[in-house]
Amino acid sequence: MSEEMMGGEVKKFLYMNRKAPYGTVYALESLEVVLIGAAFEQDVTLVFLDDGVYQLIKGQDNSDSEMKNFSPTYRALEMYDVEKLYVGKEALEMRGLTEEDLLVDVEVKTADEIRDLMEEMDVVLSF
Repeated sequence: MSEEMMGGEVKKFLYMNRKAPYGTVYALESLEVVLIGAAFEQDVTLVFLDDGVYQLIKGQDNSDSEMKNFSPTYRALEMYDVEKLYVGKEALEMRGLTEEDLLVDVEVKTADEIRDLMEEMDVVLSF
């Protein structure tokens, strides 16, 4: 769908995922909103901070949860042209994780770099 068909300009959306993947609906709802935004050809950026980094962990075990494991959906983001995925450096370090522990390719950014990124956005949503 072109910009003319949508009747508006492309906006830069930043979605900040801060919650663990299971136990609440925040992570799943964030993913659904991201996919909707991408479907409407908005400029979508995802940042994973705090316990949100757990959303990207390989081999998730959600057997204690009544929620479906939706983590494979993150691998499909590229099909929606969602390619700007960032993870907070401090969040990874505090949890003893590295980029190799994650399902998808990400760029690790410091808190200052993420703050700068936020300044460039038209809309920032935190989940």
